[in-house]
Amino acid sequence: MARRFIPLTEVSEILDISADQAYALVRTGDLPAIKIGGRGQWRVESVVLEEYISRMYAETRELVESQRRTEAATGEPPQD
Repeated sequence: MARRFIPLTEVSEILDISADQAYALVRTGDLPAIKIGGRGQWRVESVVLEEYISRMYAETRELVESQRRTEAATGEPPQD
């Protein structure tokens, strides 16, 4: 049976980001999490992490499509 909640250290490994970046996602509310235990350790629900990943794919897809439309309209690549 898969675990329902995973610690931020595993979230950072899954996303290949630093622990500080994973904590920043939680602090900003981009990645919902709960704080549990006496030491207040953060946990992210597995399904919530999967939803976050799906949302990031969708946002990236929209960004790429927008950049393509801009390039097609102007004939120049967009500035980052």
